[in-house]
Amino acid sequence: MHPVRSLARLAKANLHLLRDYAKLIGGSAGRLVLSLAYFTAIANALSVSDFGLFATASATGIVLSRIAGLGFVSPLYRAATRKPHLVGTYTAGYLLALLASLPLVALAGAAFFALVFKGDMALLPFALVVLAEVIGWRSLEIVCIVNNGMGQFGRASILVVFGSAAKALAALLFAHSGLGAGDLQSWGLFYLAANLGSALLGILLFYPRQRLRLRPALYLKRLSDSLAVAGADILFYFQSELDKLLVLSLGGAEVAGIYAMLMRLIDLTALPVRSFNMMIVQKLIRSPGFLQSWRRRWMVEGGIALVSVAGMAALGLVLTVAPTLLGRNVADAAPLILLVLLVPAFRNLVEYQSELLYARGRTGMRAAILALLGGLKAGFLTLLLQGAATTPEGVWIQGLNGVFAALWIASAGASYIALDWRNRAPRPQGRAGSPDIAAA
Repeated sequence: MHPVRSLARLAKANLHLLRDYAKLIGGSAGRLVLSLAYFTAIANALSVSDFGLFATASATGIVLSRIAGLGFVSPLYRAATRKPHLVGTYTAGYLLALLASLPLVALAGAAFFALVFKGDMALLPFALVVLAEVIGWRSLEIVCIVNNGMGQFGRASILVVFGSAAKALAALLFAHSGLGAGDLQSWGLFYLAANLGSALLGILLFYPRQRLRLRPALYLKRLSDSLAVAGADILFYFQSELDKLLVLSLGGAEVAGIYAMLMRLIDLTALPVRSFNMMIVQKLIRSPGFLQSWRRRWMVEGGIALVSVAGMAALGLVLTVAPTLLGRNVADAAPLILLVLLVPAFRNLVEYQSELLYARGRTGMRAAILALLGGLKAGFLTLLLQGAATTPEGVWIQGLNGVFAALWIASAGASYIALDWRNRAPRPQGRAGSPDIAAA
C-alpha cells in the first residue's frame, strides 16, 4: 500500500484519538506558556534562596495532597468514566474521605516542617503554601479529573489553563507589589488566593450538577482500592519530589534555589509529554496487547525521550544566547541547563512506566516499584550532594544525569517484568489512565 494512503487510513481510523489529543495538547500548550510566565515572575520576585524554600514547600504540599481524600479520587474517576449518573454519590464519598484525611495531612505536614524546614522557613508561610496545594490546586485537579472521565477534554484543558493563568497573575501582581525578596508570607497569601479562587470558579462553572448522596456501604467496598491508589500516588510524588527536600536538607536554601529553578524548567518539558502519555495509556486500556512488542515499546520510549531532550535543548540554547530572557535570577541557572540535558527524558519515562502499571491494574506492584525508586533516589542523591554547598555547581549538577539514568533503568526493568508477569492483563482501571494523568 502507498505510504501516504496508509498514513491517511491510520489517521482516519484514529480520528477521535487525534481530536482528543489536540484538545489535551491545547491545554498543555496554554499551560506551558502561562507556567513559563509564572515561573519567570516569581523566580525573579523572590531571592534565589526564598524561591528554593517556596519550591520545596510546594513540593511538600503536592505530596500531602495525595494523602488528602485517601485515594477516593480513583472510584470518583471510574464513576465519571463508566457511570456518570453516580458522580454526585461518589463526590459525597470523596468529600467525606477528604474530611477524614485532613488530620493525617496536618500531622504529616508538621513532620515535614520539623525535619526539613525548621530554621530556614517560618511556619505560617509554609502552612499557606501547603494549604494552597492540598485544598486549592488539588480541588481544581479533581474538577479536571471528573471532566476528563466524562470525556469533556476541552473543559478540562480550559480548567488547567485557567488555573495556571490565576497563578501567573498572582505572581505578576506580587512581583509588582513592592514586597519582593524575603517576604515569603506575603507571597504565600497571594499563592493561596490564586489557587482557592481558581478552584472555586472551576467547581461553580464546570463541575457536574448532581445531588450529593451519601452511601457509606458503597464507599466501604471501594476502600481497599482507594487506599492502594493513595499509597501508590503518595510514593510516586514522594519519590518525584524527594530531590527538592534532600537538596534543601543537604545543600541549604541557596543550593535548593538553583536546583528548584532547574527542576522547574525541566518540569515544563513534561507538560506536553503527559498528554501523550495519557493517550498511550488509553490505547493500552482499549487494546491490552498494544505494547506486547518490544520494538513498539522502545519506539514509544524513544519518542518520549526525544521530545523531552529536544525541548530541554531548545530551552538551553535560547538561554545560552539570551541568558537574561527569563530574568536576572534565572540567568544564574541558565548556563547549567545543558548540563542536565538527559534528566527530562529519564524523569518523563519513569512517570510513563508508572502509568502503564496503573492502566494494567498492577497497583500493588506499582506501589512497590515506586517505593524502590524512592529509596534509590534518596541514596544516590545523598551521595551526590555531600558537600554540594562547597563544590562547584557544575560537578554535582552534571551527576544528576547519572542518578536519573539509574532510576530509569531500575523502573524500566521492574515495570516491564511486572507487565509481562504470567502474560495476563488485569481488568483496566478506567478509560484514560490514572486520575492524575487525566488531570495533567
